[in-house]
Amino acid sequence: MDMLKKVVSTAVILIATGFVQRADASVLGNNNVGFDVAQASTEGGPILLAIWYPTSATPQRTPIAGGMVLEVAPKGVLSGEKLPLVLISHGNGGSGLGHVDLAMALAHAGFIVVAPTHPGDNYADTSGQGATDLYSHRAQQLRSTLDYMLDQWPSASKIDSSRIGAFGMSAGAFTVLTLAGGRPKMQKISEHCAKDPEFICRALAELKSPLLQGAEGSDAFAADSRIKAVAIAAPGLGFTFEGGGLKDVHIPVQLWIGDRDDTVPARTNAAIIQHELGSLVETHVVPGAAHVSFLAPCGELKLPAICTDPDGFDRIAAHTAMDTQVVQFFEARLP
Repeated sequence: MDMLKKVVSTAVILIATGFVQRADASVLGNNNVGFDVAQASTEGGPILLAIWYPTSATPQRTPIAGGMVLEVAPKGVLSGEKLPLVLISHGNGGSGLGHVDLAMALAHAGFIVVAPTHPGDNYADTSGQGATDLYSHRAQQLRSTLDYMLDQWPSASKIDSSRIGAFGMSAGAFTVLTLAGGRPKMQKISEHCAKDPEFICRALAELKSPLLQGAEGSDAFAADSRIKAVAIAAPGLGFTFEGGGLKDVHIPVQLWIGDRDDTVPARTNAAIIQHELGSLVETHVVPGAAHVSFLAPCGELKLPAICTDPDGFDRIAAHTAMDTQVVQFFEARLP
């Protein structure tokens, strides 16, 4: 099992734990949550989508994948008109279910939420992880997800296309930043890794990625003006934005940092993003949080690589607080 998959194969954990996700409606909103899956078609193949949304239908304990259970109304009729939409992009080797707690919280608050499982870079398919164009493909997959939701999803007419946001963690944070206008200098990967071999460098070396030799063919990134606000957690590859890589980002950004994150050290990632964005960024530091602490809380059966937090860290409490603040950010920025 390669290093990226070992550290962030979130769906395996969620499926194995008998995870049950609820949300406190008194804090996050009064809507019931509907759930559905869909498939978007792209030139690179199909993308599996998980979709949450407000509904008046009665929720029930619903098996979603293996032993995973959600309190949702499967295929419940969507409630509301002109609703905001939030995209969620998972990290390397993860899945569309990796941030299910946030998706539920947003749907309770009246948002439509869609989370693709990135082809070639997920818990079941890591075939694209060593490719030079892995990260630009992820950005295109997220763009294609938005295209599907606005043009082909059966309830597309219920979406307010002027209120689109995006959330991403780790490589997902990098992905949403590129759609927000970020222009990474991918040649910095080989330069940075030669002198400061942090986790992503060791992972790319294990994958024998050509990104460590150069960046030709890796920089096909383009902004998506439909996205009006982004929230990011534990962002990776932040050093590729140093020196003006975020100068074309003109939308508000909420940044979440774990002060015990050794996987993507803030010094070479979040701190650079924070500096480059200046007044656009709203920063939150989570005391005691490691990198995996930003994944959805695990159930009773725990796998150490994903579910082990630093001593004294309460992932459930931290996510309850964070989810509330992310919801409030999108409510304020997508009014």
